[in-house]
Amino acid sequence: MTGPEGVDGLREAAQPGAGEFTATVIVDAPAPRVFAALTDWERQSEWIPFTRVRVVEGDGGEGTLVEAVTALGPAVLRDEMRVIRVDAPYEVGVVHCGKLLRGPGVLRCTPLARDRTQVVWHEWFHLPGGPAGRVAWPLLWPGSKAGLTLALKRFARLVEQGRLP
Repeated sequence: MTGPEGVDGLREAAQPGAGEFTATVIVDAPAPRVFAALTDWERQSEWIPFTRVRVVEGDGGEGTLVEAVTALGPAVLRDEMRVIRVDAPYEVGVVHCGKLLRGPGVLRCTPLARDRTQVVWHEWFHLPGGPAGRVAWPLLWPGSKAGLTLALKRFARLVEQGRLP
């Protein structure tokens, strides 16, 4: 299969883009539990503000298509991502393959001493809008990073409280 929805389109989207950010948090819970909570795709709606997440196809593992719709007032952003790699309980790789958001991402769980886990969420987005997108990125990046960092802090609290997974 080729084209935007096929193998060739996914391969193109999987190339790192110029828009890059990383967010991280330490969770006071063992890596297997943190990983299970992180990859419980639909429950991400509980800790990512203004966002509803659903599994469109698949069982949550490799090959799964996940849709995240973020709505703030009249603004709506639809993000489709394909799970391309799962190395439980350490890492999951995704490729954002929608019309606007495209590029690879990785979510890592690194075990630490005393049953703690470092979560790192790293994304490389293709910037839409050509040169205008590259100019706008430095203005958008801090908000994206701050939003994801706040979401990960909420995620950590929910896991530590036993409310996730």
